[in-house]
Amino acid sequence: MKNTSPAALVSIHGGHSGQFCSHARDSLEAMIQRYIEKGFAWVGITEHMPPSENRFRYPEETQAGLDVNALYQRFARYMDTGRRLQEKYRFQIQILVGFESETYSGSPDFIDRLTEAFHPDYIVGSLHHVDDLGFDCSSGQYLQAAAALGGIDALYIRYFDLQHEMLRMLRPAVVGHFDLIRIFDPRYPQRILQPEIFQRIIRNLELIKNLDLILDYNVRALLKGADEPYISEPILRKALEMGISVVPGDDSHSIDSVGAGIAEGIRRLEDLGVDTNWRRPEYRSLPL
Repeated sequence: MKNTSPAALVSIHGGHSGQFCSHARDSLEAMIQRYIEKGFAWVGITEHMPPSENRFRYPEETQAGLDVNALYQRFARYMDTGRRLQEKYRFQIQILVGFESETYSGSPDFIDRLTEAFHPDYIVGSLHHVDDLGFDCSSGQYLQAAAALGGIDALYIRYFDLQHEMLRMLRPAVVGHFDLIRIFDPRYPQRILQPEIFQRIIRNLELIKNLDLILDYNVRALLKGADEPYISEPILRKALEMGISVVPGDDSHSIDSVGAGIAEGIRRLEDLGVDTNWRRPEYRSLPL
């Protein structure tokens, strides 16, 4: 049944904190307090998983001298802190403690070990690498990855092929910023509609529907100056035609960005007739 009351404020992909993420700011508790101040009904905290190898560290982690062991220990502290805050604020907000995955060589097995060790409430399945090359930290990095793949079209094609593999192997409850590959491409509205690219998008959406996953409507893109959130409207319309669940996420990286763009994202979804009885994610184990 469609919700006729005002849509609840929620974030299915939020809560990167400076305490546990080197490219974010502020403590996790301060961010939770800001979600409460803003009247959020629930929030999914989804810090990044630690890297399985040093070569997959973010540049700022390398610069800070954090190796895989240090980052694993930081992640363990995150999960412990998240559970403590989940209990501390349980009467003020529902907190789901999850993590955002990565997609690179060996990541499925490593994610399996993480879930066995820490039992997250759910996982956000994301790609920040294509063939082990990071692409979203800067326009220079993006162009280097495109050059290695044979051009921007080839980068898109490989991204969506790897995303399909990730979805099939990981089956994450939530698919993070589905079309992040457009991040530094001003021509993305035309590019995503190219048949060899859009056919892959449709294929991936069909798998998302079959697996009954949730799409993150990631409004952080608005904060960074984009015209629309991830996912872009042609993809969003196709997802809605298929009956795929879509839930807003702020992908916050500081107390100042908590909830930024959520109201605008909800308005856009409501304009397209999206049911705002927001679906909460649930943990899904890796397939046998």
